[in-house]
Amino acid sequence: MDLSITLPAIILVGAFSLIFALFTDESTEQLQSIFDFVVDQFRWGYIWYGALITIAAIYFSFSKYGQVVLGNPTDKPRFTLFEYSSILVSMGLGATIMRTGMVQWAEVANDPPFGLEPGSTDAILAGNSYSMFLWSFQTFAIFVMVAPAMGYILHVRKKPKLRISEACRCLFGDRFTDGVGGKTLDILFLVSILSGAAVTLGLGTPIVTQNIAQLFEIDITLPLTIIVTLIWVTVFTISAYVGIDKGIKRLSTMNMYLAGVFAIFILVIGPGMFILNYFTDSVRYLLSNYLNFSFYTNSLHNGESSHVESHTVFWFAYNATWAMLHGVFAAVVSKGRTIKEMILTYLLAPTLLSWIATGVLGGLGVNRLLSGDVAVLDLIKDQEPVAAVPAILESLPFPWLTMIVFVIIAAIFMVTTLDSTTYTISAYMSKHDMSNQTPSKNLRVVVSIIITVLALTLMSIGGLAPLEVLSGLMGIPIIVIQILTVLAAKKMIDQDQAWISNVRKK
Repeated sequence: MDLSITLPAIILVGAFSLIFALFTDESTEQLQSIFDFVVDQFRWGYIWYGALITIAAIYFSFSKYGQVVLGNPTDKPRFTLFEYSSILVSMGLGATIMRTGMVQWAEVANDPPFGLEPGSTDAILAGNSYSMFLWSFQTFAIFVMVAPAMGYILHVRKKPKLRISEACRCLFGDRFTDGVGGKTLDILFLVSILSGAAVTLGLGTPIVTQNIAQLFEIDITLPLTIIVTLIWVTVFTISAYVGIDKGIKRLSTMNMYLAGVFAIFILVIGPGMFILNYFTDSVRYLLSNYLNFSFYTNSLHNGESSHVESHTVFWFAYNATWAMLHGVFAAVVSKGRTIKEMILTYLLAPTLLSWIATGVLGGLGVNRLLSGDVAVLDLIKDQEPVAAVPAILESLPFPWLTMIVFVIIAAIFMVTTLDSTTYTISAYMSKHDMSNQTPSKNLRVVVSIIITVLALTLMSIGGLAPLEVLSGLMGIPIIVIQILTVLAAKKMIDQDQAWISNVRKK
């Protein structure tokens, strides 16, 4: 472990967590006011950031840079296309898609954009289409566009350190990279990812605990939350320990099959024809209004905003926080792939699956509302959105089986996200030469323990909410760093003329 960047990052995250735990309400209020100010003043900036990073992804894919191989020109891809797509999907979506797919539409329907009437059929349709928009091209462009630079330094230039600072060496020179500036970039990366991982573990737990509590008719308590967390921490630690091929790859591909079977099961025992029709309507509405969602700031309504404006900004900011992690991990698993293959797979495979998941789960939730079986909109108003999930599942035939399978899929998604996170952080912290080695297994276990202790501590003392807002705020400097890595990728490839020397021979 490189203690020069690891210790400062852990100390900073620990200090923030202690302050948040001691002054939770005050911290949340203060950070939320800062974030609200950022949303109000720079909403346009986040929206253009999402659009421009998508344009950059398309440019890299279809220009001369897209044909550059990440590795030697003769290297074969490490995984089949299905395995590769499954790994990226599991890393990119996680268990969050299980929640947003089923209930995000209701939050929008209660507070709709475009002047729609709350609770109307148009508002409901806009809600499901917006849920699809959240898991579309801007999101996955943000996730992948650090990867060209990181993959290039790792597989082509074969640099020993898998660091953001190393990727920016061509921009700032040796003095900056090897000095305080480079250390600052790497510490900032670790702070954002450690806090983001703790928040993900903390916020993902209710997706499982809510359904377990409903299934066994018990209350959601801190001991139950801790037990559930420790179970899947054990699983993702084992998966990270055994490595990508034996752990992450197998879990990811298995979950794709399981999710497909679950979707067919919902269509068969549930309102299958309604879901298929509603999915078609949602796609139509999304494609018709994609630019409306992408550039909607509601600037003429004198400070009155709907759920969509503020949530879109938070979504892009939070995605930016995770962009470094996704980019580094995508770089690790993309050896032998061209830059075009890597970017387009990350843009298309998770988008396709998330649209299908949102169509099936969202359509199920809407049908339960329209049939009068579940008052979804009222549940969303009165409780946390995730509380509506077990109520919707319980309204189906074979509720116990449906809820068990849902919990298993959500848990595996969480495991694959966190073991990928653990593997990536370990590679980033490691002193070993990452161009020809994997991070130490013991180091992966240590990182798992750090994430778990941080998440459990914050969950038990109530400091998770301010850390979530802080993770969103940290997207601001991360956006700048991401733009730098895009420029660095272009400059390195130009310097080496890699579009000539590092392409597959026909």
